[in-house]
Amino acid sequence: MKFVILILAAVLAAAPLQAQGPAPVVLSLQDALARAEAASPNVGIARAGVTSARADWLRARSAALPQLSGSVTYTRTLASQFSGLFGNSTNDSFPAPTNCGQFHPNPTLPLGERLDSLERGLDCTANASPFDFSKSPFGQKNTWNFGLSGSQALFDAKIPGQMSAARAGQDRADVELASQRTAAMLDVAQAYLDVQLAERLLDIADSTLAQAQRTFDQTRLARQVGNVAEFDQLRATVARDNLNPVVIQRRAQRDQALLRLRQLLDLPPQAPLRLITPLGDTAAVPPPLAPQFAVVPDTSIAKRAPVREAQASLRASEGQVSSARAARLPTLSLSSTYAKIDFPSHVFSFDNFLTDWSVNVRMDVPIFTGGRTLANTLTAEAGREQSAMRVKQAEQQAARDVQDVVLLMASAQAVWDAVRGTVDLATRAYTIAELRYRTGISTLTELGDARNQLGQAEANRAQAAHDFQIARIRVVLLRDLPFGAPILMPAASAVAAPGNE
Repeated sequence: MKFVILILAAVLAAAPLQAQGPAPVVLSLQDALARAEAASPNVGIARAGVTSARADWLRARSAALPQLSGSVTYTRTLASQFSGLFGNSTNDSFPAPTNCGQFHPNPTLPLGERLDSLERGLDCTANASPFDFSKSPFGQKNTWNFGLSGSQALFDAKIPGQMSAARAGQDRADVELASQRTAAMLDVAQAYLDVQLAERLLDIADSTLAQAQRTFDQTRLARQVGNVAEFDQLRATVARDNLNPVVIQRRAQRDQALLRLRQLLDLPPQAPLRLITPLGDTAAVPPPLAPQFAVVPDTSIAKRAPVREAQASLRASEGQVSSARAARLPTLSLSSTYAKIDFPSHVFSFDNFLTDWSVNVRMDVPIFTGGRTLANTLTAEAGREQSAMRVKQAEQQAARDVQDVVLLMASAQAVWDAVRGTVDLATRAYTIAELRYRTGISTLTELGDARNQLGQAEANRAQAAHDFQIARIRVVLLRDLPFGAPILMPAASAVAAPGNE
């Protein structure tokens, strides 16, 4: 029984902790930007491209450096045409000659044996080969070869072009990495500000609903005492109920913006977030949201990332053209091989190494390639022309992009200057309208109009601050932004009135 009581107590004690859920992630814009690079797949792909481009440059450079390699070879001969030189075999077509040594007479032997040994010595001297093939490399059972070979290109006109193309490819990959990093920063900053805007619009919708609810309560009370007609109470009810769908819509937009921000930062879908960097709509001029966005922007066309990337591609194409044309020239190379060879009677019984060393100078002259060299040259030249046109195309698009961003910045700042003081006036007007309605001087229609104008002014100011911040961020990051980054103009539908009565 005590055990059951302890279990119930532990469960009851843990229940409040489970109800609290995970702690929210406190996230400033600076923290979000720090997470952007690691969470972006495009940045990871671009970083791998930088590694690949560096590998291509190392591969191209290696053709101009000495090449050195070593080798160890063991050969076991199972059967050879030279095996008959070293002994009798059933597979030999010819009898093996006797390997004669020096004849030593033995006077102590009987006369018959001395005559036999003398005859064998005479026969060996007359018919045997004077060479000792048992010590030669031919047909040996075991052969070890320890080799070292090296080569050096003395003249190859293709190598400089290949290295130039590889170096330009490396520059292009670096520009692409910087471009993807900047695009990730812009996406995260815009998603962060979208969440802040959605939160602000939700707060405005809730506040407007609360005002409508307060008006409804006042109207219902006045109806009960007979001061207002049923028509006024019905209008107050409809005005309050019309704001409920707006609040639901704003909450859904807030949840969608949070989901996008979590995806960009690679956070769990259900992770609660608390954003601490304000939108800046309550300030006279929204301050820069992060130190990265406080620098002087660079809007020059030649320094745009897509233009620099196209120029790097042009340099790579020129290197390929140079390499293709150089294929018509001869190449000169130096090579050398050095080897130590042994033929031991047993596998690892090294006893007598022989040396084999040679040096070669080789020239290759292309005489007739069947049109391959011409085809490669034409292909490289066509690629160069395409790259030159892409540079021109990138410069034209960069000029249009700069103009669009400058116009967007000017428009966003003009909108902010126009709406930033309207909220104070709308708040004062609503306060007066509410007082007039309570005292019976004004009508419910006038109060509803003042409330709608206040909600519209607050939404307009929040949207203007959001667009102004995005425009400033885009101008600061313009130098390294790709052309694919969207340019969002302020939309009238985004600042629609919370509701109408």
